[in-house]
Amino acid sequence: MSVAFMKEESAETAAETVLPDRPISPHPNLVTQAGLKALEQQLQAAREAHEAANAIDDINERRRQAAGPARDIRYFAERVHTAQLVPAPASHETVSFGSTVRFSRDDGREQTYRIVGEDEADPKTGTISYVSPVARALNGKSVGDLATVGNQEIEIIAIS
Repeated sequence: MSVAFMKEESAETAAETVLPDRPISPHPNLVTQAGLKALEQQLQAAREAHEAANAIDDINERRRQAAGPARDIRYFAERVHTAQLVPAPASHETVSFGSTVRFSRDDGREQTYRIVGEDEADPKTGTISYVSPVARALNGKSVGDLATVGNQEIEIIAIS
């Protein structure tokens, strides 16, 4: 195998291992206590994955395996650093960050979501980001109030 081929392979491998950073939201990084803990755990997991990748003997494979965890370390370190811990709501009179809200839609469906930070939001598990259209429409409203989301009206049934 020629030296030229080895250099070309190394250059290609190096290009493969430079991953673009994960986008950081322009919104304030509000988090619940659970959200901050999850960010810290994800940062630790990324560090462990990076350490494991650095133990690989083959340099090209090491670079490939370390690229994702290195990117995740940068992302989660920034998110932990900029996290603004928001205490649980003191009152359930109005919807705010950390509230769990049950509401009904025009079509009769009822849904319940907890309003959380962007990194911990997962609608499938019942959490939505505080910057989502639904959360923005509900923020500051009380039980019985109506909010418009898109072309639908939703009515708040309960806040906890």
